[in-house]
Amino acid sequence: MGYRDYDTRLGSYAVIIEQRQRQRQPHVLLALWNEVDPPRWSMPGGGVELDETVEQACIREVFEESGFHVELNQLLGVHSFVVPPRQRVNPTDRPLKPVRVIFEATIVGGELTREQDGTTDEARWVPLADVAGLDRLSLVDVSLDLWRRRQQHCDTTTAAGHHGQVPGRHSSLQHGGVTH
Repeated sequence: MGYRDYDTRLGSYAVIIEQRQRQRQPHVLLALWNEVDPPRWSMPGGGVELDETVEQACIREVFEESGFHVELNQLLGVHSFVVPPRQRVNPTDRPLKPVRVIFEATIVGGELTREQDGTTDEARWVPLADVAGLDRLSLVDVSLDLWRRRQQHCDTTTAAGHHGQVPGRHSSLQHGGVTH
């Protein structure tokens, strides 16, 4: 099948992990995606508009879905797969290839709010240990796996004497990605 025989959707998503106040374990910010029945948890993020970069889209989508302003730290990876025509949210005669660009991000402002008239019903901080019990999109597992790999890489780099200096917080985000 040639590249003109299927649809492509470019999306940009953020992994935001924080140690919540008075909590002993880290929490991840998730968004409840309402385009399926029943709704399922996803990473904050979404489609890239024609006139924006993947970085701009990620920052915009996180704000729309959660109310938080973020800074993108580093590219964690790119994930793609194929959705058969009849399994698409809006069935058609063409397969879909979603391409998901996944960043690690840090909150720099804003407050948790609900998206109005969008594709998510709420955003919520969820303990990392509780994620496995949620009804969630595969994007959550893929994103957290990429984040954990990055954490292991950082731990290895620090142990090797590099003091945790990992490329990150670059405005162009040209460094530090794992591609899948």
